[in-house]
Amino acid sequence: MADPHIQIQTDPPPAQTPLLNNSNQNHTQLPQQQQQENQIPETDLDWTLQKLEYFLTFLGFNHSSVLSFVLSWTAFVVTGVLVPVVILELSNCPGCEKGQIKDFELCIVASQACLAAISLICMSHNLRKYGIRKFLFVDRHSGHMERFHYQYIQQIKDSLRLLIVWSLPCLILKTAREIIRILYVHHESWWQSTAILFALILSWTYLSTISLSASILFHVVCNLQVMHFDDYAKLLAMESDVVVLIEEHMRLRYHLSKISHRFRIYLLLEFLVVTASQIVSLFQTTGYGGKITFINGGDFAASSVVQVVGIILCLHAATKISHRAQNIASIASRWHALATCSADSSQLRVSNSFGNLEASSPLNSVYMNYSESDLVSLDYVAMPTNTQLASYMSSYHRRQAYVMYLQANPGGITIFGWTVDRALINTIFFIELSLVTFVLGKTIVNSN
Repeated sequence: MADPHIQIQTDPPPAQTPLLNNSNQNHTQLPQQQQQENQIPETDLDWTLQKLEYFLTFLGFNHSSVLSFVLSWTAFVVTGVLVPVVILELSNCPGCEKGQIKDFELCIVASQACLAAISLICMSHNLRKYGIRKFLFVDRHSGHMERFHYQYIQQIKDSLRLLIVWSLPCLILKTAREIIRILYVHHESWWQSTAILFALILSWTYLSTISLSASILFHVVCNLQVMHFDDYAKLLAMESDVVVLIEEHMRLRYHLSKISHRFRIYLLLEFLVVTASQIVSLFQTTGYGGKITFINGGDFAASSVVQVVGIILCLHAATKISHRAQNIASIASRWHALATCSADSSQLRVSNSFGNLEASSPLNSVYMNYSESDLVSLDYVAMPTNTQLASYMSSYHRRQAYVMYLQANPGGITIFGWTVDRALINTIFFIELSLVTFVLGKTIVNSN
């Protein structure tokens, strides 16, 4: 039976909800946290984050100083833009039209450079502003680093492995196309042809790796938060304090809002650039009067795969965490229903058919004596007091308020108010289908 004299403790929020603390406590605890951080030894997670930071610095995402900023953009302009454009403009050789179409190649270089520039600008800004730890929400003072230590490491490694898995097939396709093109298009010497081959492959790989790495970073951030939502679903089976559950959910929604705010410009621009690139490519390929083969049009396939894979990685990660966040309301509703139906053994319910009082658990049915009749058994039933009923109703209303709160605040990754879920993906699909049919109608149908 519930104790009516239980006092409500007003302790400060637990360590798992540091974002709910006021600003004064954060300012006073900041020097102590810095001292503790200097004393904490490096862990496997620190080494993993350090390797990830080295990799991002190598690609040019580290703009922490003026020198790194200048070197990053110099390498981008020279390797990603000037090298392929100069090679295409100076490729005046017999039979070059057979191996490459200049307008196609310039369009591919422009689309790849725009997508890589967007990735470089957005990701470098967030990394410079927040750092690798706060960018990935694995700060050592968040209260979750020790619990999810190995899960963080495994998720980062899986995401980097995913980058390699998608990059290698595209690189093999691009290399095969360039080798076949060199065999058909002969330059003044084989040394010149080989140099052009390596220069084009290096430029294409550099731009593709930058764009795919940005998508992988967003994929890592979302999947790290998915682990927290899975852990929150398990918390419902162990925690009965509604206040703790609401505070933890507020912290998770705060992280989702920060992720949406940091990546909304990147997601929107990436979608627009990829859509525009695919539409222009479709216009060019369907409106071209000559013959298109793998030799002169193979770059369309390799570049399109990279762009579409980047979009799929971002949409998959965003929809995954959005549906995990929305599923919390369903889990909480089931938890509320089970808690309501399996009330304490002291609670009784009135039978509508006979007007008799029945026990709400098997323990009461064993305790009550039905030896003579139902009227005699009523003498052995202890009616709940007003305090017990008030405590039961108070717990019920708290759970009901918690479920209504979750239904009104589902959460998820948003882009300027639009939640990235299956409904938005269906909308994107039909928009893309409409654009494709429009282009085909303007090129193939009108030309015929």
